[in-house]
Amino acid sequence: MSSLITEEEIAHETELVWLEDPQDLDYVRQSLDRLPTRKGKPAYHRDGRMVGYALLGPGAKPSRSSGTFRRRVFWLLPHDRDADPTGLYAKGAPAEAVDPRTLAAGVKGYKTERSEGGPPSTAMRELGITLPL
Repeated sequence: MSSLITEEEIAHETELVWLEDPQDLDYVRQSLDRLPTRKGKPAYHRDGRMVGYALLGPGAKPSRSSGTFRRRVFWLLPHDRDADPTGLYAKGAPAEAVDPRTLAAGVKGYKTERSEGGPPSTAMRELGITLPL
């Protein structure tokens, strides 16, 4: 969850790779996954879809026990606001969600009025979708 991710855990990030335009998303879920490599697109094993991931620099050390690297993965579930704007997260956002505009390599990101259901994203406006009051 985003509140559990520390700056130390993401200090070796060199880049965030987005598979979708983060400007079109009100929020993304983030987690630290154990992955076999520092770079490259990771496999995705959740419902929903991966929308981005972090790349690590050469200073990132693998776990002694598993040989894996902890890398951030950004994802959305089928019932998240981008796919179901009047659903469960029409207002509010999941605990592990952050506004993708606040993210950068080595920066945790945070929730904003937009991620909590405030002003709609450009994509929502273009589709004519309005949030319930």
